[in-house]
Amino acid sequence: MASDFAQEFYWRMREAVTGRLSRDAKRIKERKERGGSKPFENGRDPVSALATVDALFSEFSWNGELAEADLFNRWPELVGEQTAESSTPETLIDGTLTIRCKSTAWATQLRLMQGTILERINDAYPDLGVTTLKMLGPAAPSWKKGPRSVPGRGPRDTYG
Repeated sequence: MASDFAQEFYWRMREAVTGRLSRDAKRIKERKERGGSKPFENGRDPVSALATVDALFSEFSWNGELAEADLFNRWPELVGEQTAESSTPETLIDGTLTIRCKSTAWATQLRLMQGTILERINDAYPDLGVTTLKMLGPAAPSWKKGPRSVPGRGPRDTYG
């Protein structure tokens, strides 16, 4: 504290005699003006971890992605265990939820239940804006083998 006073006194006297501040005096003055972190100043209140995480999510617009991930994770709760074993939500793009089913029979069954499933989803996640459901059956096998393939209709009479 005393050295601060002596240093301050020296720089003020030097400024008074010479009429200008030295480089060191300017640096010290700027540091004082900037100040430092002082207790009980604005912005020094403790912030909870939840508030910090919420601010991060809103700043980076992650709330929609988190709701979508939660929908995919809670799929068995929304549609039931048996239905969830035979279907999996894949993507949510522009309000269309694409669901992959284990068989075409399950895809047809889910199309019949589409209204109920859509209502449950919108009740649980109104911010996602799911408007339509697209049920897909299992993916067909690919006949393209090897690094090069020829465009065309593919194999025809291969099963007898």
